[in-house]
Amino acid sequence: MPFGTPGGDVQVQAMLQFFLNHAVFEMDVQAAVEAPRFASYSFPDSFEPHDYFPGRLQIEGRFDPKIGDLLKSYGHDVHWWPDRTWRAGAVCSIKANRGAGLIVGGADFRRCGYAVGW
Repeated sequence: MPFGTPGGDVQVQAMLQFFLNHAVFEMDVQAAVEAPRFASYSFPDSFEPHDYFPGRLQIEGRFDPKIGDLLKSYGHDVHWWPDRTWRAGAVCSIKANRGAGLIVGGADFRRCGYAVGW
């Protein structure tokens, strides 16, 4: 099952969340792609000028506000992204189900992506 996303320092975080949504939480490929995301900025940015935001956690707006409040109580500097922001990555994936003879694609609506089959 290949998958990937553009996104700089959010790439690995977005791909891990997609993978866990699919493999652990048993979401289908498209649902795992569309699930809301979060990202930590508690490390120096890879790109100039290497901004650093200790404790910052960006959360997509589709999360329950109570989650943000809870994370703030744990000391995170919570900031809210708008719903479905491209800054949370844009995972696309293909999964082959050899037993059923199917290939399933998932594309992220956060950027211009779509899955097409024939």
